[in-house]
Amino acid sequence: MVTGVEISPREAEVLELVGAHLSNAEIAARLFISVRTVESHVSSLLRKLKVPDRRALARRAPEPADAGPSRPASVLPAPLTSFVGRVSERAELTGMLKAHHQVTAVGPGGVGKTRLALAVAAETAGEYSDGVWFVDLVPVTDPGMVATAVAGALGLGEQPGRDMTGSVVAALTDRHALLVLDNCEHVVDGVALFLERLLATCPRVTVLATSRARLMVPFERVYPVPPLSLAVDGESDAVALFMERAAAVGWPLDPPLRDQIASICERLEGMALAIELAAARYPTLGLDGITAALSHPLRMLTGGSRADERHRSVRAALDWSHALLEPADRALLRRVSVFVAPFTAAAAAEVAGSEEGLVADGLARLAEQSLLVVTVSPGGTEYRALETIRQYATERLAEAGELVDARSRHLRWCLAKAACLAVVRQDWRARFDLVADDLRAALAWAADRPEQRTDAYDLARHLAELTFTRNLTGESQWRYEQAAALASDPAATAAMLRQAAAVAGCRTVGDDMYRLRRAAADAARRSGDTAGAAADLATAATDAFRFSAMFLRLTSLEEAQALIIEARELAGDDPAAQAAVALAEVAVLADTFGAAQGPPGNTVPETIARAERAVELARRTGDPLAESAALDALTCAHSWAGDTFATAALARRRVTLLSSVPVSPVGTRELIDALGMVTEAGLGAGDVPGARRWARQLADHPSMAEVGHQATCRLLVVGALAGDVDEVLTGSVRFLDAWRRAGSPARSYLGPAAAGVAMIHGLRDDQDTRREWQEVLDQLGTPPERTYGYGAIFDAMLFLHHGQAPEALERMAPEPRQVWKWVTWIWLHWYVALRAEAAVLAGSPDARDSLAEARSVVAGNPVAAAIVERAEALLDGDQRALLATAHAFDAAGSLYQSARTMVLAGGDHAERGAAVLADLGLAPMTTSLTPMMPSER
Repeated sequence: MVTGVEISPREAEVLELVGAHLSNAEIAARLFISVRTVESHVSSLLRKLKVPDRRALARRAPEPADAGPSRPASVLPAPLTSFVGRVSERAELTGMLKAHHQVTAVGPGGVGKTRLALAVAAETAGEYSDGVWFVDLVPVTDPGMVATAVAGALGLGEQPGRDMTGSVVAALTDRHALLVLDNCEHVVDGVALFLERLLATCPRVTVLATSRARLMVPFERVYPVPPLSLAVDGESDAVALFMERAAAVGWPLDPPLRDQIASICERLEGMALAIELAAARYPTLGLDGITAALSHPLRMLTGGSRADERHRSVRAALDWSHALLEPADRALLRRVSVFVAPFTAAAAAEVAGSEEGLVADGLARLAEQSLLVVTVSPGGTEYRALETIRQYATERLAEAGELVDARSRHLRWCLAKAACLAVVRQDWRARFDLVADDLRAALAWAADRPEQRTDAYDLARHLAELTFTRNLTGESQWRYEQAAALASDPAATAAMLRQAAAVAGCRTVGDDMYRLRRAAADAARRSGDTAGAAADLATAATDAFRFSAMFLRLTSLEEAQALIIEARELAGDDPAAQAAVALAEVAVLADTFGAAQGPPGNTVPETIARAERAVELARRTGDPLAESAALDALTCAHSWAGDTFATAALARRRVTLLSSVPVSPVGTRELIDALGMVTEAGLGAGDVPGARRWARQLADHPSMAEVGHQATCRLLVVGALAGDVDEVLTGSVRFLDAWRRAGSPARSYLGPAAAGVAMIHGLRDDQDTRREWQEVLDQLGTPPERTYGYGAIFDAMLFLHHGQAPEALERMAPEPRQVWKWVTWIWLHWYVALRAEAAVLAGSPDARDSLAEARSVVAGNPVAAAIVERAEALLDGDQRALLATAHAFDAAGSLYQSARTMVLAGGDHAERGAAVLADLGLAPMTTSLTPMMPSER
């Protein structure tokens, strides 16, 4: 229960993880549920706890030390004031939302746009099956960050290969939801661009925006928000608001005073904010005092360029409220206006340049006068000013000549916070999210001021590092590029561009990676660092071929060779540059003579020799990341040669090398690639426990949270081959959900996972689900690897489980040497071993020859060798040898094959094997074998 609201145990788990600032995809992975299910729970929590957005919801989460997840801690937030009146406005706006795709509620600051939008959203929430989502754009200082703000409110992360807008659009494509974008006026260009993409792709998403001016986007419908009614059928919303707010501060008003209150509200033109400010002064001034005090400012503001007629009453109320403050409180209000996000008393003290105790008292007084909003949560007390008040206070700050000084202190505070975040890991996400908007705002101000260039560079660099760690990779790349532009010397520019290129690689945006590496080379050359320029040019050539799948514009062989020639000329005797050139040479050579062209003859030995030289040169530099890249080339060369065990050993060596490398863009890209490689190589060599461990590490890596299909695909293959049904069933939920959210991309590397899941459902005799996964598999295409590699493996396992050995043998009819290039390196041993077993069980006259050939191929592979030994034991009728393979399978981490062996042994062994299969959730095996005689058991 949270403040008297019952929530389910699952909602409590979701709430706790929202409080830890995890995205929906991360929560889904943690709880083994779909992202859509997480969205549903978050939407329910927003309604039950009556909070407007995800940030407020996070404040309601329990502290980690609190009691169990079904009873999150009770907190005491400042109660939201009630919504008063506006019956007709709510009905009109609701009607427009039902009729139109996008509605903008427009009106001057203080008229009550936000409160009206929230009230309408709450009333219509039940009509949107995928929820209502509120996004406060006040803290957004750059139009390009609108999508990031929306993603944060929705709990979305950036998907590799997409920018943040694309990631949001993809997530909302099939959603039936209401999106409320509040306070759009200062980033209207960014909102317009975002909405054009969103509304063109998401037909069931409705957008309600609030702004001081229309957004000028296609299909926009504008609803002008009027002031509160002064008298309608004897009732006045404005009077009701004044009386309600006065009562809320402990001074209820008698009905006979309504006429005097109506006069005040009429003077304030029914502007909601002005009325609330006046009501806050009632305890100290009374109605007569308020009436007298309002007269003078209104006369002052009549006419004049500064007084926008639509803002006249609000500005009057603000001038009046400001004039009634003590000088110290006025100074505090204007100085804290530099904060764009909620702030603490400690933060305010640093920026205001005053003692924290005095500042805390001043903040309390400002809150009492409705000039600040207070929120109390387990993390402490936070303050914020409504946007209209903040803008007013900023004007006062400029008039006092304090703007530059206050923003400079804010900038220094942001730099200190950023530096602290770089070393503090506890509650890191929450701490970053609390200050991120202020870091961005400070940087936006400082970046345009030449005298702040050094601090702006430092903050941009810090923000680039922090956003990368926060998995905001698109922003990270942008911040590194921003830092490069702010750097005071070309060497620093080159360093930042290299980091930006690495982040682009993590985002799988190959064209940016290539562009930024070329730009880094130019900057290095300007700084006189010819060796650095050589390494950059060589790396650009390497990346263009090593990661060619990431590129939209493929780099030609001639272009890459020209880069290598130029890099070789610039490298000189520099070890790092020479290592980079050597790797580029092997990368281009390897791509030119890839395994897809068939047995490469002398090409593979030449590639291996070049790769070994690249590894040795990289090792001498002492740079583990350079050595990892070279090891990747050497690993691939051995895989093309069909050397399964050398491939696995090199892949393990690479992961070990990277295990102690600090988190960085280049390191992350290398580690993700290495974990995928070592998992597949481990499977190829029969190291099922190792493959499972590495696949789990890959699936759990933070950078893979938003691409669950890519994160889990290898884990699903391991689980399918090992018969780990629970792993496959839970992982397949995440895979399918993420794949569909990503637009169901037809990526051939996902085929083995889909085939493995389909096989598991076949082993479970769940034919309907198997057909669904076969449809997924068909959408992924029919490359030769499916025909001759993983497809044949999984089909054969299913045939053999159902006693259809002839069909299994037919499925694997091609000789291994005919299809070697499609079964190397993962599938060769599995193909050979299962083919031999199928030959034995099908009674093939060539079974003995198949066994002999298979034994020589799979020697050293614990799983494949055990399959071959089992087949030979079946052919020889040797039960003792047969049962020995069950122990071998157990030791190798293949429980399914162990149980299968027991069933094949017959008798009591078969019963025990059948029981294990049943515990795994699999259907009974069918076997046409004649039971062995008792004497043979």
